[in-house]
Amino acid sequence: MAYEYRIKDQHGLYFITSTVHQWVDVFTRKDYIDILLDSLRFCQQEKGLKIYGWVIMTNHIHLIIQSDKVPLSDIIRDFKKFTATAIIKAIANNPKESRKRWMLWLLKKEDKIWFWEEGYHGEEIFSKAFFESKMRYIYVLGQ
Repeated sequence: MAYEYRIKDQHGLYFITSTVHQWVDVFTRKDYIDILLDSLRFCQQEKGLKIYGWVIMTNHIHLIIQSDKVPLSDIIRDFKKFTATAIIKAIANNPKESRKRWMLWLLKKEDKIWFWEEGYHGEEIFSKAFFESKMRYIYVLGQ
């Protein structure tokens, strides 16, 4: 049984990792990355999400985030639900997507979307040293 991470302090600072189901390399296309970035901007403007650091890898994302408005776990849930639906739709409607059938086969079963792996890896940031180590990690990955 997998360990489930939970946000204990809904307004605390967290290092979050969310992974695409089956580690599919979805974020090799700008169109799909743009959906993530637009959704993050929406969460900042409308839900009080604060983003201190982020990096989008080919099949997962890392974020250093907190919220001063909406509970952080609600933001993460809504972000994942929205981006999953929007990216699957973008894949299905992309005439240039060479991996379309394969990706939809892996990420959608019987009209149910399984874009993100269940849950997310979240670690609360309690110290300046831990914050700096995660920021360095994100910075190095983004190079």
